[in-house]
Amino acid sequence: MTTTVSIDLNADLGEGFGRWELTDDEGLLAVVTSANVACGFHAGDAPTMRRVCELAAERGVAIGAQVSYRDLAGFGRRAMDVPPEELAAEVAYQIGALEVFARAAGARVAYVKPHGALYNRVVHDEEQAAAVAEGVALAGPGPDGRGLPVLGLPGSRLHEAAGRSGLPVVAEAFADRGYTAAGTLVPRREAGAVLTDPEAVAARAVRLARDGAVASASGEEVAVRARSLCVHGDTPRAVALARRVREALGGAGVAVEAFA
Repeated sequence: MTTTVSIDLNADLGEGFGRWELTDDEGLLAVVTSANVACGFHAGDAPTMRRVCELAAERGVAIGAQVSYRDLAGFGRRAMDVPPEELAAEVAYQIGALEVFARAAGARVAYVKPHGALYNRVVHDEEQAAAVAEGVALAGPGPDGRGLPVLGLPGSRLHEAAGRSGLPVVAEAFADRGYTAAGTLVPRREAGAVLTDPEAVAARAVRLARDGAVASASGEEVAVRARSLCVHGDTPRAVALARRVREALGGAGVAVEAFA
């Protein structure tokens, strides 16, 4: 009996502000199955959030709230120390803002994913991870009546905190980011942090989906069991890269479908 392997393909969308546009939202929404929509703290504004939700709903793409530290100038990639109570409230605030536009488009926010510095911080920081989980729980149930699923790095403090809060967790891997031997992401300031060659990224995506493994930047084999793969929307030629990843997954017999 053949077991069908399936994987979700997500990308960061809506990462513009005012007249400034960064991501090709329409192009990416024709490829991915889940959209991590910027909620206004690292990028995004109300018209952008509304437009991306409408486009995602039209295409049947799951809508996720990509929550961040309040850092528009630094694109959410600068380390910040935010008191836990404040962070929990700001996470809930961002989810609630996106939910308004998702509902108006006939959809719902289906999951939550931290962005940038917050994503990396809650891999190891128990206090910040607990604050994010508290904020997600505060935002209320998802479309299925349960708490919103939390997308993040396998084995992270965020997933531990989400589990304690009764929130579903979804393991994520990155097809276009470098990994350390410890299974964390290579910091963006270091060489090899971001991969842009479509063939190399596609090959990594297939290995991650089928074998649950990836080569680290230093050559070690790293086990990464994930239900969702991310391709970044702000990398050069992101749409072409995402399209090649999806083609490679399909060619390898991997079904590409949303987890939410």
